[in-house]
Amino acid sequence: MKTSVEVHNLTVTYGSAPVLWDIDFSLPTAKIIGIIGPNGSGKTTLLKSVMGLVEPASGYVKIFDKTLEVSREKIAYVPQRESVDWDFPANVYDVVMMGRYRKNNLFRRATKADKEIVLDAIDKVGLTEFRDRQISQLSGGQQQRVFIARALAQKAEIYLMDEPFVGVDAATENSILTLLQEMRSQGKTVLIIHHDLQTVSDYFDHLVLLNTRLVAEGSPQDVLTKENLSNAYGGQLTLLSKVVQLIKEKEHPIREKDSDL
Repeated sequence: MKTSVEVHNLTVTYGSAPVLWDIDFSLPTAKIIGIIGPNGSGKTTLLKSVMGLVEPASGYVKIFDKTLEVSREKIAYVPQRESVDWDFPANVYDVVMMGRYRKNNLFRRATKADKEIVLDAIDKVGLTEFRDRQISQLSGGQQQRVFIARALAQKAEIYLMDEPFVGVDAATENSILTLLQEMRSQGKTVLIIHHDLQTVSDYFDHLVLLNTRLVAEGSPQDVLTKENLSNAYGGQLTLLSKVVQLIKEKEHPIREKDSDL
C-alpha cells in the first residue's frame, strides 16, 4: 500500500526536554487516522512536525516519499478552534477563500474556478446559507466547519486536524465524520488528534498511540490493548481495563479529560 506520511527517527525537543523521542512509522493513504495519547504526549508537536512548523533535533518527515519542501501544498491543516481569533472581521466566504491562496500567489485575483471551489467547499460542510455571515456570529460547531471548508478548498491530499470534535454537538460530530468518510472514499488521507477513547475504534481505520515515544501504531484492534494503553497512560490498570471493556462493548463514552488518565 502507498505510504502517505513517513516519520523516520524523529526527535523534537523544547529546550533540553524531548517532546517526541525517536518516532518511526509509515502511514497508509486513503485512511482516517487517529493520533491518541495522554496530555503532553506530543500529539500536536507531531502534527506540527508533519507540516514543517518545528525543527526536529534529528530525523525527518516525508510526504508521499518526497521532502516537505516539495510536498507542502499537498497538506491542509484544521487548527484547534480555541487557537483562532474569532473576532477577526471576516465572513465565512472570506475565510474559506483563504484556502485558495498559496505562498507564491498571495496577491492574485480569485478566478471563477476558485470561487466555484470555495462555494462547493462551503456546501459540503452545510454552511451555504451562512456564507456571508461574520465568523464571530457562528456557533462553535459552525466555526469548526468553516475551517474544515477552508482546508477542503486547498484541494490537498493530506488533512491534519487538531481535535475537530471538541466543543461540537453530536449532530455536528456526525456530520463531520460523514464528511471525513467521503474524503477517504476520494482517496484523501486524514490525520486527527482525538481524545475520546471510546469512539476511536468506530471513527478510525488506523491509530498512532503516543507518549513522547511511539507506543503503538496500526489498526484499532492491534493498538487498543490493555498493555499498550497502560504503557501510554501510566499503569492505571483499573481505569484502563474499563476503557478496554467499554471499547469492546460500546457502552458509555470514556473521555481522557473525564477519566484523568
